[in-house]
Amino acid sequence: MLSSFEKLLQQIGDTSSRLSISSLYNLSGMDRDETLLFQEAWSSIAVKRRRQIINFLVEITEESFEVNFSPVFRFCLGDEDERVREAAIEGLWEDNDIALINPLIKLLQDDPSISVRAGAAASLGRYVLLGELDKIKAKHFALVRKALLETIHSSSENLEVRRRAIESIAYSGEEGVQGIIEAAYYDENERMRISAVFAMGRSADPYWSDLVIGELESAKPEMRYEAAVACGELRLSEAIPLLAELVNDPDREVLEAAIWALGQIGGNESRRILYECYREDDEFLCEAVDEALEHLEFMEGLPFIPLDDLPDMY
Repeated sequence: MLSSFEKLLQQIGDTSSRLSISSLYNLSGMDRDETLLFQEAWSSIAVKRRRQIINFLVEITEESFEVNFSPVFRFCLGDEDERVREAAIEGLWEDNDIALINPLIKLLQDDPSISVRAGAAASLGRYVLLGELDKIKAKHFALVRKALLETIHSSSENLEVRRRAIESIAYSGEEGVQGIIEAAYYDENERMRISAVFAMGRSADPYWSDLVIGELESAKPEMRYEAAVACGELRLSEAIPLLAELVNDPDREVLEAAIWALGQIGGNESRRILYECYREDDEFLCEAVDEALEHLEFMEGLPFIPLDDLPDMY
């Protein structure tokens, strides 16, 4: 007689019926026996269905802190399908278990898929940050740095993988990282230069201030976006006048990045600009402004009042 969990696995794997999103929540917090049953059943599920399942699990994970699909994602790091492996890496983004370091390094070094190697390079960045914060042992930190540096300096590695490795190593304050970021910024490839600006913000190093501010006026929206985010991460108050212009940028993502950056930088001038760009007919913009103001007020120790609740004078 099939257990209820075995019936669940049959149901979600049945390609003749529509996948029930609500049923996937039952994969959260699997015990040891359920995990073994899942692993046995997974390979018999069609590839297209496996992709569908794991992508929904990633979405659920992003929306809820209460679910735990980590056993699913960890197992799927070894899936035969590259898109499943890539999604599994994404699903493990906030899992800081050091047991994931070796599997991620193996994917970075050996996986035949460029997208999977790039995903692994990006995912290892959190361990660089944990190492900088002394949250993991030095030997684990060294292992991650070594793998990323080998990738960065590999002449045979794909550009997408190398740029993600540079973005990850940017958390490190060790000697040589500044040179890596600078070389990336002056690279002939535009995507590499964009990653360099991303890395400048992540580095938290004011050394990059002038370059980051200069890129706020780039003709490329992708570069303006990363420059705005970097200005926020570096808390560059001198960037406020240019960020004030970007809150009217024709590119929506750039506009929202500028709003976010002003909230990070804080101060009365940032507050004034955020009040002025609030538009009641734009729900998503209002939400972005409220979130920026909430962070600003939190950093300054002030109570936050949503703009909808303020008197008309605002």
